[in-house]
Amino acid sequence: MDIYQSESLTHIMMHVMKLHRRTLHDLTQDVEVYPGQPPLLFRLADEDGQSQNELAQKLRVQPATLTVMITRMEKTGLVERRQDEQDHRLSRVFLTDKGRCAAEVLKETLQTLEQQCFEGFLQEEKLLFRRMLLHMYGNLNRIVQEDR
Repeated sequence: MDIYQSESLTHIMMHVMKLHRRTLHDLTQDVEVYPGQPPLLFRLADEDGQSQNELAQKLRVQPATLTVMITRMEKTGLVERRQDEQDHRLSRVFLTDKGRCAAEVLKETLQTLEQQCFEGFLQEEKLLFRRMLLHMYGNLNRIVQEDR
């Protein structure tokens, strides 16, 4: 179905998000960051050395999923795991210098991509769109909370 012919807002939103994600990936291939990894990089850039359990909760992913992601990122040199100094059963995740650089490149690229996405929008339109997205998030989050 042609996106311009669709009356489904969800259909259009899915295509926009897919294109946004693919564009971000294409623009950041040089830093070896794969889809799904930017949120982890940003969490560690904000607070380095978090435990895997803390990260899994904050990212809302299963611990096993996070382990696979961290292992892949270790192989590309973006993060490293270290044993907690007080509790040797805990593993903490740290950005490497390459990871810090990648997080900065991602941040700058996302800012540029956002400017390009909203080119031609009035400030009022962007504020209204933000309000609508937050409203949708609240609606969906309520459904998730009710299911628990």
